[in-house]
Amino acid sequence: MSCFKLPLSLCRLLDRHVARFWWGDADDHFRIRWVSWRNLCRSKHDGGLGFRRFEQFNQALLAKIGWRILMEPQSLLAQVYKGKYFPNGSFLEASARSRPSWGWQSILFGRELLAQGLRWQIGNGQTVALLDSNWIPKLQMEPPCYNPRILPEGGKLLVAEVMRPGEGCWDDLKLCQWFDPPTCQAIKTIPLLRQDVLDKLIWHGTADGVFTVKSAYHLAVDRDKRKGGWRSTVGWMGKEDWVRVWNANIPPKLKVFLWQIFNRILPTTEALIDKHVLVQPRCPVCWACTESMEHLFLDCPVARALWDYSGLGYLGEGLPRHTFPMFLKRLLALIHQPSLFMAVVAVLWRIWRSRNWVVFEGKQFGFPALLRQFHQQYEEWVRLPLDKGPLVVTQMGAPAGGPHLHPTGEDSVICMWDSAVRQGSHSAGGVVLLTPTREVWMAKGFQFPCIDDPMVVELLVLREAMWWCLEAGLSGVRFEGDAKVLIDKINQKDARDDRVGAVLEELLQICSSSPGFRVRFVGRRSNRVAHLVACKALSLYPTGSRFFDFQAWLNSRL
Repeated sequence: MSCFKLPLSLCRLLDRHVARFWWGDADDHFRIRWVSWRNLCRSKHDGGLGFRRFEQFNQALLAKIGWRILMEPQSLLAQVYKGKYFPNGSFLEASARSRPSWGWQSILFGRELLAQGLRWQIGNGQTVALLDSNWIPKLQMEPPCYNPRILPEGGKLLVAEVMRPGEGCWDDLKLCQWFDPPTCQAIKTIPLLRQDVLDKLIWHGTADGVFTVKSAYHLAVDRDKRKGGWRSTVGWMGKEDWVRVWNANIPPKLKVFLWQIFNRILPTTEALIDKHVLVQPRCPVCWACTESMEHLFLDCPVARALWDYSGLGYLGEGLPRHTFPMFLKRLLALIHQPSLFMAVVAVLWRIWRSRNWVVFEGKQFGFPALLRQFHQQYEEWVRLPLDKGPLVVTQMGAPAGGPHLHPTGEDSVICMWDSAVRQGSHSAGGVVLLTPTREVWMAKGFQFPCIDDPMVVELLVLREAMWWCLEAGLSGVRFEGDAKVLIDKINQKDARDDRVGAVLEELLQICSSSPGFRVRFVGRRSNRVAHLVACKALSLYPTGSRFFDFQAWLNSRL
């Protein structure tokens, strides 16, 4: 599957075999398909079970070969295919040519998916087409919307046309003239560089911009959803509702049990009759009326007694009961204690198990025994190590106590930096220079219109702080901030990031050319002075902060 394209008929056959295994088919016995294979393959957060469809999975695996050819052009595989199929061109523009091998046709099949997930990370803008390339993250991989009457004619326009060389900012006048306002806003959220860094192709589906088969598969599924107009299997169940189910601290079989309830595929007699199965329609426990989920879990005398004696009957008071899945959704949304969530599911499971004993084993049970079994079952589940607990990660190449820090001299200047963000609008940053005795020496504020991503803002503030220190002629500076993820990336020299990889590369270049620059993590309380300046710069927007005396203002607050 990872080397060649499988025939569509073979993919369909494999899908059928997996579906038969899931529903428990035998050679001479076929079970009811309560949910279509297409819906089973939906994400768990979309009402499915996350099964892989072989056609899309095959394409995602082949896209990985294309990614390697693109990222490792010196490899033997890339050189062989380049010499035969695109000696004078690029891999993304190569064609099948005459009599191509099945291996090359398979790679081209994977390239179709790869091309849909590639995006340009802007450096100097000299190699990216302004109008025909995917380079604006917030446009969801769509080309920009432009004004054809204003744009200059002739030639291939590049992204560099709307940048101010050497200034690290966009040309606002050209952006406003050439593009519509939403596109302008989206472009302005992209941070630019002062240094000459090449443009780079990255994978849009991951945070670090590196291709993964998992993200490629989900891209293929989303593409088919858009083509087919798919909707959630249960329209009234949102993503947050499914997350609550699958992240619950309960055994996996109970999660599948809840999935059956919310999809209304629990095999009650009412559901079996809908599937044209000839069964006795009355409730097998009380024989009072037709067995529906509403009757089985809410109205049956045994169910009502178990709810009351378990002490959980009060939870559903006031909630509409005409549809049990909707009732259960609203009930679980009101519960914030994991133990109470587990107790509610335990009641439902005990009711269902007891009903099955009557139907399949002909057992009769007394209510005291049912209540005792419920308590035993709940106590067993509570003792199970279901919660894996917090994951403790130690950084590779660094001591367990934290990232490696270079030794600092007594004469080092300390530069504190922090950011402040107003969601959906703008952001600002604060930089404070301290003497070795931690007295305020200088302070400065910066504003970033249209950018509201905290990670991006923290990085831009640190970049401005470094450039400010370079322009001031400072060589030994210890930069201290509370953005631990960013600081770890810098200390580990890891520039892989979907949003800010190009700016990270620029910072790493500055640090390599300035050996006296060191970056260190401190807690928020230790970074209070920089946070005060950042908040003040944010409050001054949009009047500007260039001429505001941050140092005098900060001294008056300390």
